Parts: sequence; C-alpha cells; structure tokens
Amino acid sequence: HTTPIEVPIMKTPSPPPSSALRGNIIPKPIPALKLVTTGATVGPLVDSLHNQCLLKYDRAPIDIISPFSLPPSVSIPVGLDSDSSLVATSSLLDANEYLLRTSWFIPPLLGVAYLVLGSILPRIISTALDFFDEDDSEKKLQESRKLPSVSPSTSEQQDLRTKAVLAVASTALIIKLSETLETTPFIAQSIQELVPSLLTLGAGSSEIHLIIMALVALAQWRILDGTLAALITGVIVSIGGPLSEIPFVASGFWEYLPSASDYHPLESIWTL
Repeated sequence: HTTPIEVPIMKTPSPPPSSALRGNIIPKPIPALKLVTTGATVGPLVDSLHNQCLLKYDRAPIDIISPFSLPPSVSIPVGLDSDSSLVATSSLLDANEYLLRTSWFIPPLLGVAYLVLGSILPRIISTALDFFDEDDSEKKLQESRKLPSVSPSTSEQQDLRTKAVLAVASTALIIKLSETLETTPFIAQSIQELVPSLLTLGAGSSEIHLIIMALVALAQWRILDGTLAALITGVIVSIGGPLSEIPFVASGFWEYLPSASDYHPLESIWTL
C-alpha cells in the first residue's frame, strides 16, 4: 500500500493593494506618450481658437499673422466715442489679425495637462468610486489582482479612436463657441429678449454665456462618455483650471484682457 505524497502547489503571491492601485492609476508608457504628444501638438492649436480674444502672452510668445488680416492702414468703424468720432475696437480687431497666438511654454504645459486630465485623474476618480462601493470593492480588488491584462479587440480600439477624435473635434468647437460668445454680444442680448425672466433673475451676459457653455459641455459628456468619473473630472477641471492659471498670470507668463476676465477668480484679480 503506497501512501500518496502531497506536493505543495507554489502560488504566485498577490500584489499588495498599493501595487494594484498604482497599476490602475498610472497609465502604460505608450498611451501616456500618445497623450503627452497630442497635448503638446494638437493642444496649442485647439487652445488658440479662443486665445486671441481672451489673453495676451508676454513670455516667449508665438504670433502668426493671418493672411486674411486687414492691412494696418484700414480701420473699421465699430462705435462712437465721447466726442462722437468713429473709433475701432482694440481687442477684437487685434484678435482677428492672428492665425495662431500662443507661447512656447504652452506645448509642455498642455502635454502634462493632457496626461493628467486625460488619464491619471479619471483613473484616480474611477478607482475611488469603485472602492467606495461597499458591495463590489473587495470583489473588484481581487479581480484586479488575479485577472491578466487583456488587450482590447480591434473593434474596441477603433471605437476608442473614434471617440478620441470626436472628443478633440467637439472640444475645438466648444472652444470656438467660447470665442464667438465673447466677440458677439448680440447672442446674449437676443436670449435676454426671448427669456425676459433671465433679466429678472439678474442674469447678465456672463451668466448666459456660462449657462450655454455648461449645457454644451454636458451634452458632450453625455454623448461621448456618460460615466460619473468623467463628470466629476469635468467639474474638478472647470473649477481647478482657472485657479491653476493664477500663478502663471501673477508671474507674467500671460495676461487676460480686461474685457474677457469676467469670471471668478480672474474677475477678482482685475478688481484688486
């Protein structure tokens, strides 16, 4: 009679929770490089769609004159001054003279911003939401330890590429809408005439612009993503974005035109 010998099975130790979390938050090198490259190249082009009417770069500026700009000798009457003489606007006409207006500091800044906002921050928020879900947190932690990484299928990759292109294109349109609202006052005035209750509530042009931009941004989120993590990311960026610019404005990298700094916290800076 032979007694069977039990051979112990060597199990691969599970990674500690901190290692699993780090793997979920930090993107892989190739996707991270793509985000940084896109932010450093496409980002300044998209960002410049409304920069001409919002701000002026003071350090390492890049100004490319538009071939369709008016010659310096041509002036357009756009209003009357106190002496009833025809005058031309400064910011709007100057803005239309440029095809591209940015700074050499912008590509690296947007490269980092695209990486943080496009991957790291959503991953942090998504991971936090998963672990705050008491019913599924332990299960998801075990799955993150055990399941091997699976590459997305070809159709999934194509779907992600399509959404990425649509996201960049729709963001460019939203930024262009921002410039249009800023340079076309009659849009807000027309809405005030159509909805008189807005005036009763004290909603001026800035508030109407904010409502329009918020509705369009929500539509973009709902169509392209619709997840809670993306919505929270957008809210954080909408608040943190202007705040993050304060050190650069204070250090003289760029300055917002007084007519465009009509929202907090830039409005409070101009009143100081």
